[in-house]
Amino acid sequence: MNNHSIQTKKLNFWTKLAYGAGDLGTAMCVNIQVFFLLFFFTNVAGLPAGIAGSILMIGKISDAINDPIIGVMSDRTVHPWGRRYPWMVFGAIPLGILFFLLWIIPSTNQSFLFWYYVVIAVLFSIAYTVVNLPYAALTPELTQDYNERTSLNSFRFAFSIGGSIFSLVIAQLIFSIFKDNPTQQYLVLGIVCGTIAILPIYWCFFGTRKRTLSNNTKQEENNNTNLPIVEQIRIAFSNRPFLFVIGIYLCSWLAVQLTASVLPYFVVNWMQLRQATFPQVAMAVQGTSLSMLFVWSFVSKKVGKKAVYFMGVCLWIIAQGGLFFIQPGQIGLMYFLAVMAGFGISTAYLVPWSLIPDVIDLDELNTGQRREGIFYSFMVFLQKIGLAIGLFLVGKALDIAGFIETASGETPPIQPDSALLAIRVAIGPLPTIFLIIGLLLAYLYPITREVHNEILLKLRERK
Repeated sequence: MNNHSIQTKKLNFWTKLAYGAGDLGTAMCVNIQVFFLLFFFTNVAGLPAGIAGSILMIGKISDAINDPIIGVMSDRTVHPWGRRYPWMVFGAIPLGILFFLLWIIPSTNQSFLFWYYVVIAVLFSIAYTVVNLPYAALTPELTQDYNERTSLNSFRFAFSIGGSIFSLVIAQLIFSIFKDNPTQQYLVLGIVCGTIAILPIYWCFFGTRKRTLSNNTKQEENNNTNLPIVEQIRIAFSNRPFLFVIGIYLCSWLAVQLTASVLPYFVVNWMQLRQATFPQVAMAVQGTSLSMLFVWSFVSKKVGKKAVYFMGVCLWIIAQGGLFFIQPGQIGLMYFLAVMAGFGISTAYLVPWSLIPDVIDLDELNTGQRREGIFYSFMVFLQKIGLAIGLFLVGKALDIAGFIETASGETPPIQPDSALLAIRVAIGPLPTIFLIIGLLLAYLYPITREVHNEILLKLRERK
């Protein structure tokens, strides 16, 4: 079947650019959170690693619980702007404010700090879900074309990784200006990134709404999302390819975010480098990821999404394993492995999010309904539950291993060998295990380009 015969009208460059911009601000916030928040709790706010890990776990679990609720609510939203945009527009400003509040140290009392950060983390998680989940669910509403969805996600994750790199550049600049005051470093970082996070969401809204509203008009006649939530969940989880996508995404992002959370400790405590070095290592990873996005997108048109995932993740596994074995002083090798990891991490951004719209098309073929929100929400829901448990266990492992926390202004202590080993295991063997499982699931994923073309053909014949 000729792919061109079953396409909708092509997206223009400016629509893709506006869609991609929608992930810029949220990516900045999440990137700063992932790389710095655990480190901020233990080395600036002075919280024990176990308590810090518990805060992150509670925030992530609340975030996960929000996903299916907001996903279903956005599916059922009736508004002149469409189903997704009201959530994005009205959630943007609270997102920026709550992100800033995460980086305040309002007290030295550990019990007070625990509850303050729990409350702010939960509220931030709600604001993030309100903005980002409806945004992600725009993809299948913008285009039904198999290859164009990969292209669209290339733009999205170019902005996502670009925003992540930009946030690290901002962090390094702020750290160099306020080098002797860690409290002020993170306060200013929260203000700057929280402010910048708001604006791109409105760019996405104004730049894509005409295309999305046009497609929604055609879909709403046959779109029935008034089934009970439990029934929608049952139907979603009876979609076998969806389960594979969830697994691929979960394994990929556990590897990404566990590594990112442990990386500051690895650079500072194991490699014995200054904290200002850490953003440079992170930028090496994310700069490579950004440069490879469009390369992988092009390659996927030739060989398919699954093959691209295999190529990238195999390189990534080598890099993660290498991080466990390198020794202090091997700075060049550390950067080389960071670049190699970036080749694989770009596929973790690109491939799972390019697969999920195909799963939604299969669901429409089987049920006659469009349920983007429920599929996107449960994909992210399970990922966040897994990540919450992973971060909690990392925090607890550091605590059990004897990691010594540091309050702002104190001289960093020398960590015991047990804590250093825990850091190395968390950045090497643990992510590698998840990546190997992800490869197995990608091998078993059943929707190829040809299968997807047949799905679209049957949908068009039915309509």
